[in-house]
Amino acid sequence: MSTGAINRAPTYDYNKMTEKQVLAIFNKTNAFLKGHFRLSSGLHSEGYLQCALVLQYPKYAKLLCTELAKKFEDEKPSVVIAPAIGGIIVSYEAARALGCRSMFTERENDIMTLRRGFTFKKSDRVVVVEDVVTTGGSTKEVIGVVRGRGAKVIGVGAIIDRSCGGINFGIEFNSLIKLEIMTYKPEECPLCKKGVPVVKPGSKRI
Repeated sequence: MSTGAINRAPTYDYNKMTEKQVLAIFNKTNAFLKGHFRLSSGLHSEGYLQCALVLQYPKYAKLLCTELAKKFEDEKPSVVIAPAIGGIIVSYEAARALGCRSMFTERENDIMTLRRGFTFKKSDRVVVVEDVVTTGGSTKEVIGVVRGRGAKVIGVGAIIDRSCGGINFGIEFNSLIKLEIMTYKPEECPLCKKGVPVVKPGSKRI
C-alpha cells in the first residue's frame, strides 16, 4: 500500500466508529507488530502496538483522538495530560478536540514529573491519556503528579487498553479498543525459553 493511500484516511462517523475500524487502522499502518517485545512495564509479549506508526499520519491522529475526546466532553476538562513520549500527540489532539490545554510529563532521575513551566490551577479538571495502557503504571504516576499539584483528575483515556478492562484507576477509564495480547513475566516467557531475541520498542525512561 502506498503512503498516499494511507494518508487518505477513511471516512468514519465519529459517533459510530467501532473497535474493528480502530484495529483496521493499526493493521493498515503496520502498527500491530508481532515478535518478542519487552514492554515498558517490564513484561514480555509476542505482540506490540506501535502507536507512533499510526500517529505519524495527522488524519489518523485526529480521527482516533477526537473519538477518544468525545468520551470526556460532558466532563468539561480544562487540561489533557499524558506521559512522554508516546502520549504527547494523543494529549495534543484530544485537547484540540476538547478546546483545552495539552501537557505532558517526563521522567527526571527515573521519577515522573512536570517540567517546562507547565502548571495547574486548583480549579483544573484533568484527563490523563495514553496511547496504550497495559499495566497502568505510567498512567498512575501521571495521576499522582496531577494530584500532587492540587488539580483534580476526572478521567483516564487510552487508544488501546491491553488490560482488557483489568485496571481500576478509581476514576472513569475509557478506551477505543480493548485488546487481549498475552504478556509474561521475563522468567516465565516462552519466547525467552526458545531463545528468541527480545526487542524493547518503548520509551519509559523518557
